[in-house]
Amino acid sequence: MASVRKRTWITGGETKTAWFVDYYDSRAQRQRKHFANKKAADAFRISVEGQLASGIYRPDASKLTLKAACKGFIEHCEGRLRRDERMTRKMLTVYQGHINNHILHVEHGIAAWRLSQLTARAVGDFRDRLRNAGASVPTTRKILATLHSVLEYAISQDWIAANPARGVKVIGPRNEGSKKIVPPHKAELNRIIGEANPILRLMILFAASTGARAGEQWAARWGDIDFEKAQLRISRRVDAYGEEGPPKTAAGIRTVPLSAQLVSVLKAWKLQSQFSKPEDLIFTNRVGSYVGHDNLIKRQFLPLFANVKTKRFNWHGLRHFAVSTWIEAGLSPKTVQTFAGHASLQVTMDRYGHLFPSEDHKRAMDHIATTLFTGTLSEH
Repeated sequence: MASVRKRTWITGGETKTAWFVDYYDSRAQRQRKHFANKKAADAFRISVEGQLASGIYRPDASKLTLKAACKGFIEHCEGRLRRDERMTRKMLTVYQGHINNHILHVEHGIAAWRLSQLTARAVGDFRDRLRNAGASVPTTRKILATLHSVLEYAISQDWIAANPARGVKVIGPRNEGSKKIVPPHKAELNRIIGEANPILRLMILFAASTGARAGEQWAARWGDIDFEKAQLRISRRVDAYGEEGPPKTAAGIRTVPLSAQLVSVLKAWKLQSQFSKPEDLIFTNRVGSYVGHDNLIKRQFLPLFANVKTKRFNWHGLRHFAVSTWIEAGLSPKTVQTFAGHASLQVTMDRYGHLFPSEDHKRAMDHIATTLFTGTLSEH
């Protein structure tokens, strides 16, 4: 329980009075806070007793600023990176960018706010300032996701008891989500392939056949290919910093069948390449290291479009093309999900459902509904 007591003292011949609230926090440590009048002291006493009773009182919440919490969070992430605990340099750089450029921004940021001042409304106001400052809907969502992670870290340190960013949404335009993925047309891709040099042509064919993400393709090694079974094992990816790690999700570790034509071309390339050992990368730069994706796109891939009259698409469009061909070939939604490395069938249907024949689409959604509702409806 908290107690309120009045204290009077004389300083420089002047009598002064203050009201003190004494209490023990959840860690059995004595805390004291003073106020100018009894009304304010009583209000604080009632508040702190309620927080202590419900287990949500955190003494550091009124002392620490969000800036200090962000600093602690980044140091925590740096430690995870050093220990290789599911943290990449790219992820750390993204966190630092969101924090320094937005969360701690002088004008629209909330750096000086104490953790105890952060409420869902305060986070919502921050969101609105971001949007008014010109941040797009996707960017604002990513910034709030970083803020959410910072506050989750604060919870783990017993600085706060609840995450005020949880549940704060960024509302997109009315037609958000209505845009469907449109893969490149075969004729467009053929024209691009026809303009590419031999090695770039193979890179494009590989991406458009296997559906591998760029980072997965550049991390693929000869040992990942079973030429006898005509299969590619995808189990890793490389980021922009040349650091390897597992795919985006556990489902990203997968085996994808290869066509006889692609196997033939890969065998020919292996015979030509000076990097052909099982541990060597399939696609390399001149010294046998990772392909620089940004340089490849800027210097080789995009210039192809200047020479042919076709609609421009990005490298990831090759993955969309691969998925569309699997669907066109009649593969089931579940098989497409497996080959694409999607975390769930719902992800596959959300992105590519419009490409499935209506009957296959219906069967897939019936399957999802059965998975969701089996044992649920019978309970009511």
